[in-house]
Amino acid sequence: MISIQAKKHDNYSVEFKFGFNCNEGRKSDDFSVNAWIFVPNSLGVNADNYGKKQFYRDVKSNVRLITPVYLLHEIAQDDSLPLTSLRNAMELLLKSQTSSDLDSYEYHLKMFAAIFKSSIRNHSQHIRSVGNMEADKYLVDDYVASVETVLRKFREMYRIIDVPTVPEKVRAYFRLCDEFMSHVVAVQTIRIVKHIDSLKKNEDCAYAREVLSVLIRGEQKYKESRGYGMVTDDCEHNRRLVYHRGMLKKFIESELYIRLDKKRDGVAVEQLYYSIAAGIAMIFATAVAWITQTRYGNITWPLFVALVVSYMLKDRIKDLMRYYFAHRLGNKYYDNKAVITIGKKRVGEIKEGFDFISSDRLPSEVKNLREAAAGIDEEANIIEDKIMLYRKRVSMDNVALSSNDDYPMCGINEIMRLHLNRFTLKMDNPEVPIDTLDSDGSIKTVLVDKIYYLNVVFNFIHDSESEFRHFKIAMTRDGVLSVDEL
Repeated sequence: MISIQAKKHDNYSVEFKFGFNCNEGRKSDDFSVNAWIFVPNSLGVNADNYGKKQFYRDVKSNVRLITPVYLLHEIAQDDSLPLTSLRNAMELLLKSQTSSDLDSYEYHLKMFAAIFKSSIRNHSQHIRSVGNMEADKYLVDDYVASVETVLRKFREMYRIIDVPTVPEKVRAYFRLCDEFMSHVVAVQTIRIVKHIDSLKKNEDCAYAREVLSVLIRGEQKYKESRGYGMVTDDCEHNRRLVYHRGMLKKFIESELYIRLDKKRDGVAVEQLYYSIAAGIAMIFATAVAWITQTRYGNITWPLFVALVVSYMLKDRIKDLMRYYFAHRLGNKYYDNKAVITIGKKRVGEIKEGFDFISSDRLPSEVKNLREAAAGIDEEANIIEDKIMLYRKRVSMDNVALSSNDDYPMCGINEIMRLHLNRFTLKMDNPEVPIDTLDSDGSIKTVLVDKIYYLNVVFNFIHDSESEFRHFKIAMTRDGVLSVDEL
Protein backbone atom coordinates (compact mmCIF):
# COMPACT_ATOMS: atom_id res chain seq x y z
CA MET A 1 0.00 0.00 0.00
CA ILE A 2 1.17 3.53 -0.79
CA SER A 3 -0.04 6.58 1.14
CA ILE A 4 0.64 10.27 0.55
CA GLN A 5 0.37 13.51 2.51
CA ALA A 6 0.95 16.87 0.83
CA LYS A 7 1.46 20.28 2.41
CA LYS A 8 3.17 23.62 2.03
CA HIS A 9 6.60 23.35 3.67
CA ASP A 10 7.70 26.96 3.36
CA ASN A 11 7.13 29.91 1.03
CA TYR A 12 8.98 28.31 -1.87
CA SER A 13 8.62 24.56 -1.41
CA VAL A 14 5.96 21.89 -1.07
CA GLU A 15 6.32 18.60 0.75
CA PHE A 16 5.03 15.19 -0.31
CA LYS A 17 5.28 12.41 2.27
CA PHE A 18 5.04 8.93 0.75
CA GLY A 19 4.39 5.87 2.89
CA PHE A 20 5.46 2.52 1.42
CA ASN A 21 3.82 -0.11 3.63
CA CYS A 22 4.95 -3.67 3.06
CA ASN A 23 2.63 -6.68 3.24
CA GLU A 24 3.11 -9.07 6.14
CA GLY A 25 4.08 -12.59 5.22
CA ARG A 26 5.57 -11.64 1.83
CA LYS A 27 9.23 -11.87 0.91
CA SER A 28 9.28 -8.64 -1.10
CA ASP A 29 7.19 -5.71 -2.30
CA ASP A 30 7.47 -3.48 -5.37
CA PHE A 31 5.99 0.02 -5.47
CA SER A 32 5.77 2.45 -8.39
CA VAL A 33 5.01 6.17 -8.27
CA ASN A 34 4.42 8.28 -11.38
CA ALA A 35 3.95 12.03 -10.97
CA TRP A 36 2.84 14.30 -13.82
CA ILE A 37 3.58 17.95 -13.03
CA PHE A 38 1.65 20.44 -15.17
CA VAL A 39 3.43 23.81 -15.36
CA PRO A 40 1.78 26.85 -17.02
CA ASN A 41 3.47 27.68 -20.31
CA SER A 42 3.77 31.33 -19.25
CA LEU A 43 6.39 30.40 -16.62
CA GLY A 44 8.88 29.57 -19.37
CA VAL A 45 9.94 26.24 -17.88
CA ASN A 46 10.88 23.71 -20.57
CA ALA A 47 13.36 20.98 -21.44
CA ASP A 48 15.88 23.48 -22.80
CA ASN A 49 16.28 25.51 -19.59
CA TYR A 50 15.16 23.01 -16.94
CA GLY A 51 16.80 19.64 -17.39
CA LYS A 52 17.41 16.67 -15.16
CA LYS A 53 20.24 18.34 -13.21
CA GLN A 54 18.10 21.36 -12.37
CA PHE A 55 15.17 19.20 -11.30
CA TYR A 56 17.24 16.98 -9.00
CA ARG A 57 18.83 20.10 -7.48
CA ASP A 58 15.33 21.33 -6.64
CA VAL A 59 14.26 18.02 -5.07
CA LYS A 60 15.31 17.02 -1.58
CA SER A 61 14.38 13.55 -0.33
CA ASN A 62 14.72 12.00 3.10
CA VAL A 63 14.01 8.30 3.56
CA ARG A 64 13.23 6.90 6.99
CA LEU A 65 11.74 3.82 8.57
CA ILE A 66 8.07 4.05 9.48
CA THR A 67 7.89 4.58 13.23
CA PRO A 68 6.36 1.58 15.03
CA VAL A 69 2.75 2.42 15.93
CA TYR A 70 1.69 2.39 19.59
CA LEU A 71 -1.19 4.04 21.40
CA LEU A 72 -0.31 6.32 24.29
CA HIS A 73 -1.95 4.10 26.89
CA GLU A 74 -0.11 1.08 25.43
CA ILE A 75 3.26 2.75 26.03
CA ALA A 76 2.20 3.63 29.56
CA GLN A 77 1.77 -0.05 30.53
CA ASP A 78 4.61 -1.55 32.58
CA ASP A 79 5.08 -4.46 30.17
CA SER A 80 5.02 -2.39 26.98
CA LEU A 81 7.80 -3.22 24.54
CA PRO A 82 9.25 0.33 24.38
CA LEU A 83 9.48 0.60 28.19
CA THR A 84 10.81 -2.90 28.86
CA SER A 85 13.34 -2.73 26.00
CA LEU A 86 14.73 0.57 27.25
CA ARG A 87 14.80 -0.59 30.88
CA ASN A 88 16.63 -3.80 29.95
CA ALA A 89 19.17 -1.87 27.84
CA MET A 90 19.86 0.54 30.71
CA GLU A 91 20.28 -2.26 33.28
CA LEU A 92 22.62 -4.13 30.93
CA LEU A 93 24.65 -0.97 30.40
CA LEU A 94 24.99 -0.56 34.15
CA LYS A 95 26.54 -4.03 34.42
CA SER A 96 28.74 -4.02 31.32
CA GLN A 97 29.63 -0.81 29.52
CA THR A 98 30.83 -2.33 26.27
CA SER A 99 30.44 -0.50 22.96
CA SER A 100 27.61 -2.83 21.94
CA ASP A 101 25.80 -2.15 25.23
CA LEU A 102 26.17 1.59 24.70
CA ASP A 103 24.85 1.29 21.14
CA SER A 104 21.87 -0.74 22.34
CA TYR A 105 21.10 1.82 25.07
CA GLU A 106 21.30 4.73 22.63
CA TYR A 107 19.14 2.91 20.07
CA HIS A 108 16.35 2.05 22.50
CA LEU A 109 16.48 5.52 24.05
CA LYS A 110 15.98 7.22 20.70
CA MET A 111 13.34 4.71 19.61
CA PHE A 112 11.36 5.29 22.80
CA ALA A 113 11.32 9.06 22.24
CA ALA A 114 10.44 8.66 18.54
CA ILE A 115 7.59 6.24 19.31
CA PHE A 116 6.29 8.59 22.00
CA LYS A 117 6.36 11.52 19.58
CA SER A 118 4.41 9.56 16.97
CA SER A 119 1.79 8.30 19.43
CA ILE A 120 1.16 11.68 21.11
CA ARG A 121 0.87 13.32 17.67
CA ASN A 122 -1.70 10.75 16.56
CA HIS A 123 -3.71 11.16 19.78
CA SER A 124 -3.62 14.94 19.46
CA GLN A 125 -4.80 14.78 15.84
CA HIS A 126 -7.63 12.43 16.82
CA ILE A 127 -8.90 14.81 19.52
CA ARG A 128 -8.79 17.76 17.13
CA SER A 129 -10.58 15.81 14.39
CA VAL A 130 -13.67 14.99 16.49
CA GLY A 131 -14.65 18.64 17.01
CA ASN A 132 -17.13 17.92 19.79
CA MET A 133 -15.78 18.53 23.27
CA GLU A 134 -18.60 16.59 24.87
CA ALA A 135 -17.33 13.55 22.97
CA ASP A 136 -13.71 14.66 23.34
CA LYS A 137 -13.82 14.98 27.11
CA TYR A 138 -12.86 11.37 27.84
CA LEU A 139 -10.23 11.52 25.09
CA VAL A 140 -8.64 14.52 26.80
CA ASP A 141 -8.67 12.72 30.17
CA ASP A 142 -7.07 9.64 28.59
CA TYR A 143 -4.52 11.87 26.82
CA VAL A 144 -3.44 13.67 29.99
CA ALA A 145 -3.36 10.52 32.14
CA SER A 146 -1.35 8.56 29.56
CA VAL A 147 1.15 11.38 28.96
CA GLU A 148 1.74 11.88 32.68
CA THR A 149 2.19 8.13 33.22
CA VAL A 150 4.65 7.70 30.36
CA LEU A 151 6.70 10.71 31.45
CA ARG A 152 6.76 9.58 35.06
CA LYS A 153 7.88 6.03 34.26
CA PHE A 154 10.45 7.25 31.76
CA ARG A 155 11.95 9.81 34.15
CA GLU A 156 12.07 7.31 37.00
CA MET A 157 14.41 5.14 34.91
CA TYR A 158 17.05 7.88 35.04
CA ARG A 159 17.93 6.58 38.52
CA ILE A 160 19.28 3.40 36.92
CA ILE A 161 22.16 5.24 35.25
CA ASP A 162 22.50 8.15 37.69
CA VAL A 163 25.50 6.53 39.38
CA PRO A 164 29.24 7.40 39.43
CA THR A 165 30.21 4.40 37.28
CA VAL A 166 28.19 5.61 34.30
CA PRO A 167 29.87 8.32 32.15
CA GLU A 168 28.33 11.78 31.99
CA LYS A 169 27.87 11.44 28.22
CA VAL A 170 25.55 8.48 28.75
CA ARG A 171 23.42 10.42 31.23
CA ALA A 172 23.41 13.42 28.87
CA TYR A 173 21.80 11.28 26.16
CA PHE A 174 18.94 10.52 28.52
CA ARG A 175 18.45 14.19 29.39
CA LEU A 176 18.36 15.12 25.70
CA CYS A 177 15.56 12.61 25.11
CA ASP A 178 13.77 13.86 28.21
CA GLU A 179 13.96 17.46 26.94
CA PHE A 180 12.73 16.39 23.52
CA MET A 181 9.72 14.54 24.96
CA SER A 182 8.83 17.49 27.19
CA HIS A 183 8.95 19.81 24.17
CA VAL A 184 6.75 17.43 22.13
CA VAL A 185 4.17 17.33 24.93
CA ALA A 186 4.02 21.14 25.00
CA VAL A 187 3.68 21.43 21.21
CA GLN A 188 0.92 18.83 20.82
CA THR A 189 -1.01 19.97 23.91
CA ILE A 190 -0.96 23.61 22.82
CA ARG A 191 -2.36 22.53 19.45
CA ILE A 192 -5.31 20.92 21.23
CA VAL A 193 -5.85 24.06 23.32
CA LYS A 194 -5.84 26.22 20.18
CA HIS A 195 -8.42 23.88 18.69
CA ILE A 196 -10.59 24.22 21.80
CA ASP A 197 -10.32 28.01 21.62
CA SER A 198 -11.69 27.89 18.07
CA LEU A 199 -14.84 26.04 19.18
CA LYS A 200 -18.05 27.38 20.62
CA LYS A 201 -17.41 27.79 24.35
CA ASN A 202 -19.21 25.52 26.82
CA GLU A 203 -18.54 23.79 30.13
CA ASP A 204 -16.80 20.84 28.45
CA CYS A 205 -14.45 23.24 26.65
CA ALA A 206 -13.61 25.03 29.89
CA TYR A 207 -12.91 21.74 31.68
CA ALA A 208 -10.71 20.33 28.88
CA ARG A 209 -8.83 23.59 28.48
CA GLU A 210 -8.06 23.79 32.19
CA VAL A 211 -6.87 20.17 32.37
CA LEU A 212 -4.59 20.65 29.38
CA SER A 213 -3.31 23.99 30.68
CA VAL A 214 -2.31 22.30 33.94
CA LEU A 215 -0.30 19.76 31.94
CA ILE A 216 1.45 22.54 29.96
CA ARG A 217 2.26 24.58 33.07
CA GLY A 218 3.57 21.46 34.79
CA GLU A 219 5.97 20.76 31.92
CA GLN A 220 7.09 24.40 31.90
CA LYS A 221 8.00 24.18 35.59
CA TYR A 222 9.75 20.87 35.00
CA LYS A 223 11.84 22.29 32.12
CA GLU A 224 12.74 25.30 34.22
CA SER A 225 13.87 23.05 37.09
CA ARG A 226 16.00 20.91 34.75
CA GLY A 227 17.52 23.85 32.90
CA TYR A 228 15.93 22.94 29.57
CA GLY A 229 15.48 25.66 26.96
CA MET A 230 12.32 27.80 27.08
CA VAL A 231 11.02 30.70 25.03
CA THR A 232 11.92 34.12 26.48
CA ASP A 233 11.86 37.77 25.37
CA ASP A 234 15.49 37.52 24.25
CA CYS A 235 15.52 37.19 20.44
CA GLU A 236 19.06 35.79 20.33
CA HIS A 237 18.18 33.18 22.97
CA ASN A 238 15.08 32.14 21.01
CA ARG A 239 17.11 31.78 17.81
CA ARG A 240 19.52 29.45 19.59
CA LEU A 241 16.57 27.59 21.09
CA VAL A 242 15.01 26.93 17.68
CA TYR A 243 18.35 25.66 16.38
CA HIS A 244 18.81 23.47 19.47
CA ARG A 245 15.37 21.91 19.08
CA GLY A 246 16.09 21.20 15.43
CA MET A 247 19.24 19.36 16.46
CA LEU A 248 17.28 17.48 19.11
CA LYS A 249 14.82 16.24 16.49
CA LYS A 250 17.64 15.06 14.23
CA PHE A 251 19.35 13.34 17.17
CA ILE A 252 16.20 11.46 18.21
CA GLU A 253 15.18 10.39 14.70
CA SER A 254 18.68 9.44 13.55
CA GLU A 255 17.90 5.76 14.18
CA LEU A 256 14.99 5.94 11.72
CA TYR A 257 16.59 7.88 8.88
CA ILE A 258 18.25 5.90 6.11
CA ARG A 259 21.24 7.20 4.18
CA LEU A 260 21.07 6.80 0.41
CA ASP A 261 24.06 6.92 -1.92
CA LYS A 262 22.64 7.69 -5.35
CA LYS A 263 24.29 6.44 -8.52
CA ARG A 264 23.35 6.70 -12.19
CA ASP A 265 21.16 3.89 -13.41
CA GLY A 266 21.65 1.96 -16.65
CA VAL A 267 25.22 3.17 -17.28
CA ALA A 268 26.43 -0.14 -18.76
CA VAL A 269 23.39 -0.48 -21.05
CA GLU A 270 23.74 3.17 -22.11
CA GLN A 271 27.36 2.63 -23.15
CA LEU A 272 26.36 -0.54 -25.00
CA TYR A 273 23.71 1.36 -26.96
CA TYR A 274 26.16 4.15 -27.75
CA SER A 275 28.71 1.60 -28.97
CA ILE A 276 26.06 0.07 -31.24
CA ALA A 277 25.30 3.56 -32.61
CA ALA A 278 28.98 4.11 -33.39
CA GLY A 279 29.16 0.68 -35.03
CA ILE A 280 26.14 1.36 -37.26
CA ALA A 281 27.67 4.68 -38.36
CA MET A 282 30.99 2.97 -39.10
CA ILE A 283 29.26 0.23 -41.11
CA PHE A 284 27.59 2.91 -43.25
CA ALA A 285 30.88 4.77 -43.92
CA THR A 286 32.79 1.57 -44.67
CA ALA A 287 30.05 0.29 -46.99
CA VAL A 288 30.02 3.57 -48.97
CA ALA A 289 33.83 3.53 -49.31
CA TRP A 290 33.88 -0.13 -50.36
CA ILE A 291 31.08 0.20 -52.95
CA THR A 292 32.55 3.42 -54.42
CA GLN A 293 36.06 1.99 -54.61
CA THR A 294 34.78 -1.18 -56.28
CA ARG A 295 32.98 0.86 -58.95
CA TYR A 296 35.36 3.79 -59.59
CA GLY A 297 38.77 2.46 -58.64
CA ASN A 298 41.32 3.40 -56.02
CA ILE A 299 41.95 7.14 -56.47
CA THR A 300 39.25 9.02 -58.35
CA TRP A 301 37.21 12.17 -57.82
CA PRO A 302 33.94 10.26 -57.26
CA LEU A 303 35.69 8.18 -54.57
CA PHE A 304 37.07 11.30 -52.94
CA VAL A 305 33.62 12.96 -52.85
CA ALA A 306 31.95 9.78 -51.63
CA LEU A 307 34.43 9.44 -48.74
CA VAL A 308 33.90 13.06 -47.65
CA VAL A 309 30.09 12.74 -47.81
CA SER A 310 30.12 9.38 -45.98
CA TYR A 311 32.30 10.86 -43.23
CA MET A 312 29.84 13.76 -42.80
CA LEU A 313 26.84 11.44 -42.74
CA LYS A 314 28.60 8.99 -40.42
CA ASP A 315 28.74 11.55 -37.59
CA ARG A 316 25.12 12.55 -38.17
CA ILE A 317 24.00 8.92 -38.16
CA LYS A 318 25.96 8.32 -34.97
CA ASP A 319 24.31 11.28 -33.21
CA LEU A 320 20.85 10.31 -34.45
CA MET A 321 21.30 6.73 -33.27
CA ARG A 322 22.60 7.93 -29.90
CA TYR A 323 19.50 10.13 -29.55
CA TYR A 324 17.23 7.23 -30.55
CA PHE A 325 18.83 4.82 -28.11
CA ALA A 326 18.90 7.43 -25.34
CA HIS A 327 15.17 7.97 -25.84
CA ARG A 328 14.51 4.24 -25.58
CA LEU A 329 16.83 4.01 -22.60
CA GLY A 330 14.93 6.76 -20.81
CA ASN A 331 11.68 4.87 -21.16
CA LYS A 332 13.02 1.60 -19.78
CA TYR A 333 15.62 2.77 -17.26
CA TYR A 334 15.88 5.44 -14.58
CA ASP A 335 18.28 8.31 -14.00
CA ASN A 336 19.43 7.39 -10.50
CA LYS A 337 19.33 4.41 -8.21
CA ALA A 338 20.13 4.03 -4.51
CA VAL A 339 20.42 1.01 -2.26
CA ILE A 340 18.45 1.20 1.01
CA THR A 341 20.65 -0.07 3.81
CA ILE A 342 20.16 -0.28 7.55
CA GLY A 343 23.58 -0.63 9.08
CA LYS A 344 25.30 -2.95 6.63
CA LYS A 345 22.16 -4.85 5.67
CA ARG A 346 20.52 -4.24 2.29
CA VAL A 347 16.74 -3.95 2.67
CA GLY A 348 15.67 -2.39 -0.63
CA GLU A 349 16.35 -0.17 -3.62
CA ILE A 350 14.98 3.11 -4.97
CA LYS A 351 15.12 4.28 -8.59
CA GLU A 352 13.99 7.62 -9.99
CA GLY A 353 13.70 9.25 -13.40
CA PHE A 354 12.65 12.61 -14.83
CA ASP A 355 11.64 13.80 -18.30
CA PHE A 356 9.52 16.33 -20.13
CA ILE A 357 6.78 14.63 -22.13
CA SER A 358 4.19 15.68 -24.71
CA SER A 359 0.45 15.65 -24.03
CA ASP A 360 -0.12 12.74 -26.42
CA ARG A 361 1.89 10.51 -24.04
CA LEU A 362 -0.47 11.20 -21.13
CA PRO A 363 -2.59 8.28 -19.88
CA SER A 364 -6.30 8.93 -20.35
CA GLU A 365 -6.91 8.91 -16.57
CA VAL A 366 -4.34 11.67 -16.04
CA LYS A 367 -5.68 13.74 -18.90
CA ASN A 368 -9.23 13.46 -17.53
CA LEU A 369 -8.14 14.54 -14.05
CA ARG A 370 -6.28 17.57 -15.43
CA GLU A 371 -9.25 18.61 -17.57
CA ALA A 372 -11.66 18.14 -14.66
CA ALA A 373 -9.61 20.62 -12.61
CA ALA A 374 -9.99 23.37 -15.22
CA GLY A 375 -11.61 26.52 -13.89
CA ILE A 376 -13.41 27.17 -17.20
CA ASP A 377 -14.36 24.94 -20.11
CA GLU A 378 -11.43 24.01 -22.33
CA GLU A 379 -8.93 25.66 -19.96
CA ALA A 380 -6.45 22.87 -20.50
CA ASN A 381 -6.47 23.49 -24.26
CA ILE A 382 -6.09 27.26 -23.82
CA ILE A 383 -3.16 27.22 -21.37
CA GLU A 384 -1.05 24.44 -22.95
CA ASP A 385 0.85 23.29 -19.89
CA LYS A 386 4.38 21.98 -20.05
CA ILE A 387 4.34 18.46 -18.61
CA MET A 388 7.08 16.96 -16.45
CA LEU A 389 7.05 13.26 -15.57
CA TYR A 390 8.79 12.10 -12.40
CA ARG A 391 9.02 8.33 -11.95
CA LYS A 392 9.98 6.35 -8.85
CA ARG A 393 10.28 2.64 -8.19
CA VAL A 394 10.79 1.21 -4.70
CA SER A 395 11.69 -2.44 -4.10
CA MET A 396 11.69 -3.73 -0.52
CA ASP A 397 13.12 -6.95 0.95
CA ASN A 398 10.53 -7.62 3.65
CA VAL A 399 12.49 -10.44 5.27
CA ALA A 400 15.59 -8.28 5.76
CA LEU A 401 13.45 -5.34 6.95
CA SER A 402 11.45 -7.27 9.54
CA SER A 403 14.47 -9.11 10.95
CA ASN A 404 16.58 -5.99 11.36
CA ASP A 405 15.56 -4.63 14.77
CA ASP A 406 13.73 -5.37 18.00
CA TYR A 407 10.73 -3.35 16.86
CA PRO A 408 8.42 -4.50 14.03
CA MET A 409 9.15 -2.42 10.93
CA CYS A 410 6.41 -2.30 8.32
CA GLY A 411 8.01 -0.15 5.61
CA ILE A 412 9.57 3.23 4.86
CA ASN A 413 8.50 6.84 4.52
CA GLU A 414 10.00 9.17 1.95
CA ILE A 415 9.67 12.90 2.53
CA MET A 416 10.19 14.69 -0.78
CA ARG A 417 10.42 18.48 -0.93
CA LEU A 418 10.06 20.18 -4.28
CA HIS A 419 11.57 23.67 -4.30
CA LEU A 420 9.78 26.04 -6.69
CA ASN A 421 12.06 29.10 -6.65
CA ARG A 422 12.97 28.68 -10.32
CA PHE A 423 9.29 28.63 -11.27
CA THR A 424 8.82 32.19 -9.99
CA LEU A 425 11.45 33.83 -12.21
CA LYS A 426 9.01 34.76 -15.00
CA MET A 427 5.95 35.37 -12.89
CA ASP A 428 4.23 38.76 -12.87
CA ASN A 429 4.04 40.98 -9.78
CA PRO A 430 2.45 39.12 -6.85
CA GLU A 431 -0.43 41.62 -6.77
CA VAL A 432 -2.23 43.30 -9.66
CA PRO A 433 -4.47 46.40 -9.36
CA ILE A 434 -8.11 46.17 -10.40
CA ASP A 435 -10.21 49.33 -10.72
CA THR A 436 -13.88 49.21 -9.79
CA LEU A 437 -16.72 51.65 -9.21
CA ASP A 438 -17.49 52.04 -5.51
CA SER A 439 -20.99 52.44 -4.07
CA ASP A 440 -20.53 56.22 -3.75
CA GLY A 441 -19.55 56.54 -7.44
CA SER A 442 -15.80 56.90 -6.88
CA ILE A 443 -13.17 54.75 -8.55
CA LYS A 444 -11.63 52.25 -6.15
CA THR A 445 -8.44 50.28 -6.78
CA VAL A 446 -8.22 46.81 -5.26
CA LEU A 447 -4.98 44.82 -5.12
CA VAL A 448 -5.55 41.16 -5.99
CA ASP A 449 -3.14 38.21 -5.87
CA LYS A 450 -1.84 37.15 -9.26
CA ILE A 451 -2.12 33.37 -8.89
CA TYR A 452 -0.50 30.59 -10.90
CA TYR A 453 -1.54 26.97 -10.53
CA LEU A 454 0.65 23.88 -10.77
CA ASN A 455 -1.27 20.63 -11.06
CA VAL A 456 0.37 17.41 -9.86
CA VAL A 457 -1.26 14.04 -10.61
CA PHE A 458 0.14 10.95 -8.89
CA ASN A 459 -0.34 7.35 -9.93
CA PHE A 460 0.46 4.75 -7.27
CA ILE A 461 0.92 1.14 -8.34
CA HIS A 462 1.30 -1.72 -5.88
CA ASP A 463 0.59 -5.31 -6.82
CA SER A 464 -2.41 -5.15 -9.14
CA GLU A 465 -3.85 -2.00 -7.56
CA SER A 466 -3.56 1.42 -9.22
CA GLU A 467 -4.64 4.69 -7.60
CA PHE A 468 -4.66 8.28 -8.88
CA ARG A 469 -4.40 11.38 -6.63
CA HIS A 470 -4.58 15.00 -7.83
CA PHE A 471 -3.11 18.03 -6.03
CA LYS A 472 -3.22 21.71 -7.02
CA ILE A 473 -0.49 24.12 -5.90
CA ALA A 474 -1.49 27.80 -5.81
CA MET A 475 1.41 30.27 -5.81
CA THR A 476 2.43 33.82 -6.62
CA ARG A 477 5.85 35.35 -7.18
CA ASP A 478 6.08 35.70 -3.39
CA GLY A 479 5.76 31.95 -2.96
CA VAL A 480 3.36 29.08 -2.32
CA LEU A 481 -0.12 29.97 -1.06
CA SER A 482 -1.69 26.54 -0.63
CA VAL A 483 -1.59 22.86 -1.57
CA ASP A 484 -5.04 21.30 -2.00
CA GLU A 485 -6.16 17.84 -3.01
CA LEU A 486 -8.90 17.77 -5.63
